[in-house]
Amino acid sequence: MARYATTDLHGCLATFRHLVENVLALTRADDLYLLGDYVNKGPQSRETLDYLLHLQATGYRLHCLRGNHDQELLDAARGHANKLWLPPDERALTLRSFGVAQATALPARYLAWLEALPFEWELPDYVLVHAGYDFRQPRAEMHQDHHTMLNIKHFVYDSSKLGGRRLLHGHVPTPTATVQARVAARADAICLDAGCVYRHNPELRHLAAFNLDTQELLLVTNREALYPVVRR
Repeated sequence: MARYATTDLHGCLATFRHLVENVLALTRADDLYLLGDYVNKGPQSRETLDYLLHLQATGYRLHCLRGNHDQELLDAARGHANKLWLPPDERALTLRSFGVAQATALPARYLAWLEALPFEWELPDYVLVHAGYDFRQPRAEMHQDHHTMLNIKHFVYDSSKLGGRRLLHGHVPTPTATVQARVAARADAICLDAGCVYRHNPELRHLAAFNLDTQELLLVTNREALYPVVRR
């Protein structure tokens, strides 16, 4: 039995499937924590959700958090067109994967799944969240500030606010070498977003998985077919 965490799939289904099936060789006794952002930017948003739903339905222990892109897709589906923050090419890519012309036509089963996603997981030794926390806030308020938990990009980590537990998060595409260095240093807060979707960028373009027990970092280079993506 093993525990893994990964994040920011962004529709990169081929890369994620390779991680799950070949690199992790995930079993139904393992726990896989996903820290959000399953959709947008990459080529297969709907197909990625289908795969996650399939794994859960067939007994795999996937624990999925909500990311800012998941939230913004929900908001757009509710008619807030201004929430579709994506450039036109990326917006078209996401909507095409769902087979719809407008976000308001997104199938209900996907919206219900996204709507049920929690904002954080608290384990005995780790706290998992998509982006992070505003550690200047009182502890109770910090865990209720969902906008910050989905969107913050810079924070000063305070372990006392998390009961001394380590923090794993995503959201900010981070050079792979930096992720490796943080893991090697056993840092108290580690961003696992190695920018998988940015396939043009040699400093990024990796999907990172972290073994919560052995501290091992596993990396998969973007394996997707060609798709348009903004360079980062």
